[in-house]
Amino acid sequence: MKKLAVAIALLSIMLVAPSRADAAPGDGYWELGADGGVFSYGDARFYGSAVGLTSGPIVAMAKTVTGAGYWMVSSDGGVFSFGDARFFGSAHDLHLQKPVVGMAVTQSGNGYWLVASDGGVFAYGDARFYGSAASLHLSDANAVLGMEVTASGNGYWMTSVDGGLFAYGDAPFYGSANQFRPSLPVVGVHRSASGNGYWQVALDGGVFSFGDAHFYGSASAESIYPVLGMERTAAGNGYWLFALDGGVFSYGDAHFFGSAASLGDALQAPIVGFVRTGP
Repeated sequence: MKKLAVAIALLSIMLVAPSRADAAPGDGYWELGADGGVFSYGDARFYGSAVGLTSGPIVAMAKTVTGAGYWMVSSDGGVFSFGDARFFGSAHDLHLQKPVVGMAVTQSGNGYWLVASDGGVFAYGDARFYGSAASLHLSDANAVLGMEVTASGNGYWMTSVDGGLFAYGDAPFYGSANQFRPSLPVVGVHRSASGNGYWQVALDGGVFSFGDAHFYGSASAESIYPVLGMERTAAGNGYWLFALDGGVFSYGDAHFFGSAASLGDALQAPIVGFVRTGP
């Protein structure tokens, strides 16, 4: 219960190892700490961290199209760029009504979107605005916790605490976890490789599959720490789930390269993000 309480507290804030030399391209991932710390595994290279650069917690991370850099965003809308990631703007000075909880990158890599827990969307660079859920006046019970871009880049989905899904632009709706009345918050959405489906993941590690997204397994009976998100493999025939303590759970064709859970008490902040390398 204490671990669950920590995860809920972290969500309320949001509402408020060495690389392998023999790894093939795309065989790795980064884990992101709420303090901006970055942990690299497999062929993932370290390009820098945001530790000490922000007063608010870091809530999300996104890689560049080359994989040679990444962005981080904090709950106050600040954006931090590393490697070949270019800075296109931030929501830091906008007097946000609600905290930023996620980000997504355009197909060209020359822009990105930020999303706030009230469903507000902020577009920078060549990112186009397709709509937002801000006008719906969402409560904390159905606040937005993440977003995902369509395969074409001409739309996006947003997922909410209660499992609801909001689709904009050319984003099709295939269903949502809301219909299953999840007992714990739904914390993320990730599209299939084709873009004709998506997964949603809940705090207990439960995975919900829609469209052509296949179910490869869940961490509901594996993780003793709350699960905070997921990432699919490049081929789309598997995915990883990651937990608050840095634990990584691999399914389908997803390979395990290591995790921040091995740091134990030396981990300075909860893990809040996970991004794979490769295309």
